Amino acid sequence: MSTNPPDLRPDLAPRARLSDPARPGQPTIGMVSLGCPKALVDSERILTRLRAEGYGISPDYAGADAVIVNTCGFLDSAKAESLEAIGEALAENGKVIVTGCLGAEPDYITGAHPKVLAVTGPHQYEQVLDAVHGAVPPDPDPFVDLLPASGVRLTPRHYSYLKSSEGCNHKCRFCIIPDMRGRLVSRPGHAVLREAEKLVDSGVRELLVISQDTSAYGLDRKYDVNLWKNTELRSHILDLSRELGRLGAWVRLHYVYPYPHVRDLIPLMADPENGLLPYLDIPFQHAHPEVLKRMARPAAGSKTLDEIAAWRAVCPEITLRSTFIVGYPGETEAEFQTLLDWLKEAQLDRVGCFKYENVAGARSNALPDHVPEEVKQDRWERFMATAQAISEARLAAKVGRRLQVIVDEVDDEAATCRTWADAPEIDGNLYIDEGFDALKPGDLVTVEVDEAGEYDLWGRIT
Repeated sequence: MSTNPPDLRPDLAPRARLSDPARPGQPTIGMVSLGCPKALVDSERILTRLRAEGYGISPDYAGADAVIVNTCGFLDSAKAESLEAIGEALAENGKVIVTGCLGAEPDYITGAHPKVLAVTGPHQYEQVLDAVHGAVPPDPDPFVDLLPASGVRLTPRHYSYLKSSEGCNHKCRFCIIPDMRGRLVSRPGHAVLREAEKLVDSGVRELLVISQDTSAYGLDRKYDVNLWKNTELRSHILDLSRELGRLGAWVRLHYVYPYPHVRDLIPLMADPENGLLPYLDIPFQHAHPEVLKRMARPAAGSKTLDEIAAWRAVCPEITLRSTFIVGYPGETEAEFQTLLDWLKEAQLDRVGCFKYENVAGARSNALPDHVPEEVKQDRWERFMATAQAISEARLAAKVGRRLQVIVDEVDDEAATCRTWADAPEIDGNLYIDEGFDALKPGDLVTVEVDEAGEYDLWGRIT
């Protein structure tokens, strides 16, 4: 059992889990999935298509006929991690197909690893399959190779990511994701709900809704109306959230920009009959207006404090998580202090933080007055210390309360669980270290909190 460390990368998906054994003689493909939950969903879709064609999925390089590396290109450090993973796969297996965000820069990849078999960009599923067919021809057995109704998932059986859209219309200066993944393209509402319903029917107890900008869902479709179970459904985050919350599972929203219409979601979160959790993951990034202007961010710190107060007035139980960047070009000590003061007033429950770094192609690279690395590190440490103190105080207030939790893992020491205030692997945990023997992953149980730490809770079953 381990407690949640304070420096978890807030952009990373949970580790991919492969547990589907191949039949004797079945062609097998390995998968390395890096980066964010959106990339993990892409990996799941690729593997689902491959399984439908009769391929087995290998959990290691040595047992695979070829390996797909789904890369991340969000930061230069993430690019380096992707190149390292590609090199490792080449050394261990030899047949490597590269896809994902870094695949939008094929020369960058082939310049470092000229022996890769193919390079494709993000969500280019057909090209990935073509590359796999060329490297390892399919050999399906229609009597044996049955595809699960819910497809191949890389998360535990009891929770799943649900992607509502691709791309992003924002032009933040530090981000190149829109260049790699394109502009906003929302899925039809009935298609998202149909996938969600299948997931819940297959045993999923928690749906994590993801996109680049979840609150902009449907904007590109002009909020068109489709039929869902003989009723009209707008392609709008409010309609989608309301219907998702009726499926009988927890529903958690990620990557929500604080547009004015987000306030319409809060009464749904306060409604105990709806499964939409009182949880918002909002990438505020900073609080000082001049820094936000240099970032080209669609927000203002003072207005967001008003919005947070309004949300909590309607739904006092709401949990707020966010990510921030410190050391952005031109950030002064006074601007950073504004961010710290804002954080103390906002009292966010869960916080992640990046030290700014240049990314090839980002417009922020050309900004003047880049902050020295030692200053970035100092500000990161001060920011995280402030966030840790807030987290510790807010968790201490939960001691003595009864909360519903979902069980993620059970080992000899404890059952590792999460409250509705915690997303998998990026937020905290609640540990049950007595009387947990009968629990299994996916169980929903009520506990009384009897201890709190800086990021995690401990409790006992009531």
